[in-house]
Amino acid sequence: MVVAAKKSLGQNFLKDASILKKIIDAAEISPTDTILEIGPGKAALTTELLKVAGEVIAVELDQRLIPLLRVEFCHHRNFKLVHGDALKFTPPSTPYKIVANIPYYITSPLLNHFLLEQFQSGNPPEMIVFMVQKEVADKIIAKREKDSVLSMEVKIFGEPEIVTYVPKEAFEPRPKVDSAVIKIRVYDKPKFTGDLKKLIWLMHISFSQKRKKLVNNLEGPLKINKDEIRKILTSCEINTDVRAEDLTLEEWQKLFNELHSNPHSF
Repeated sequence: MVVAAKKSLGQNFLKDASILKKIIDAAEISPTDTILEIGPGKAALTTELLKVAGEVIAVELDQRLIPLLRVEFCHHRNFKLVHGDALKFTPPSTPYKIVANIPYYITSPLLNHFLLEQFQSGNPPEMIVFMVQKEVADKIIAKREKDSVLSMEVKIFGEPEIVTYVPKEAFEPRPKVDSAVIKIRVYDKPKFTGDLKKLIWLMHISFSQKRKKLVNNLEGPLKINKDEIRKILTSCEINTDVRAEDLTLEEWQKLFNELHSNPHSF
């Protein structure tokens, strides 16, 4: 396919066959699997997916690529092309995996859509394998003392790992940053009970200024004073001088439950 990369869509086309193989291997694809591919681009990954998957649903936003993809794969019965925005796409109701080389600017919104939103609707993927910016990949798998909102969100819904790092030279055109293939084994149910949307909101306000203590970040948004917040933390057996990045998922659960029982907090 001869199509110039579109900068506004964050397009960088993967050309390294060895990286393609690592992506395919990481996804553990069987002949009965349905694969959702986001942004097939010039279809290097699509071609490999079609060799091993039962069905490939490719969601492409770039109108220029639609007729080319249709022609390229018109004889493949296991190929379905959708012209649209992946962030608005409703995935199949049957089990599926996401395997993709995504535009990096949609990494967080995409994870939100296919993890938080699909868990809420009862339709999350079994696994996610995709290419992201190296810095973002390192952030997602960060150890607890370096946790961020993004890493906490992912770890509520699945177990992340880095498959391989990918140099700039593996793409055309060459991006400004190195990349990484990340794999998320999605849990059958989240490692949290309660209103997931409220929990994510709580995490966002807690991490709003990472250098500040949790008490200071919570005071304004929760509309309760610092002394009350300290009492709540103490009742949860959490140090009152703690920062958001220091909390474990179990402590987030305790804190959320305690705040939720307080009629003035949420």
